[in-house]
Amino acid sequence: MRKILACCCLIAVSGWASDLSSLSDKEVGRGLKEALVQGVGKAVGQLSVADGFLGNPKVKIPLPPSIAKAEKLLRDFGMGDYADQLVTTMNRAAESAVTEAKPILLEGVKQMTLADAKGILTGPEDSATQYFRKTSGEAIVQKFLPKVKAATARVKLAEHYNRLARPAAQFGLIDKKEADLDQYVTQKAVDGLFLVIAEQEKAIRADPVGQASKLLKKVFGALRS
Repeated sequence: MRKILACCCLIAVSGWASDLSSLSDKEVGRGLKEALVQGVGKAVGQLSVADGFLGNPKVKIPLPPSIAKAEKLLRDFGMGDYADQLVTTMNRAAESAVTEAKPILLEGVKQMTLADAKGILTGPEDSATQYFRKTSGEAIVQKFLPKVKAATARVKLAEHYNRLARPAAQFGLIDKKEADLDQYVTQKAVDGLFLVIAEQEKAIRADPVGQASKLLKKVFGALRS
């Protein structure tokens, strides 16, 4: 059985290579870049609107786990509205920040080499997302953080939270990653963005025929033939 599976894998890989070799380097590069620009645009557009984060259970940012008990107490004492306000503020901050990612991601597409493109095309279904994380992830964090800080500062959310959380982190009572609310929200926002980009990438790979561009269909369709 292992030999059969190994043969199947070799046949699949060689088939992909053959299909890609029938395309010019220019077609491969342009086709993938076009797909990525499309995916980035859809992901950012989906998340940057009102409720882009808050209304999507997959990316909605919850209160840090370390204060989950405090949230329960607030609700038990009839202060659920306050807890909801905290969650809303965090997610609105993410929605405001996510537009900053688009030019960074598009620059990553622009700088992509042919080797990068072929590796993404023949790699796992989230290869492009992994490429973006590697090449653009840190830059996106740095762009998101000021936006998140501005949003939480308007209601002094981070100020009150950090005053309580930092001493708790020093004594090991909460995770240090949760001791700074702005950092927590920023990282959750970045993770949510890449999750949606991965969904867009998967959709294009699964149904290249359903995409608008003939070149995009040709390049991704070659991998499925």
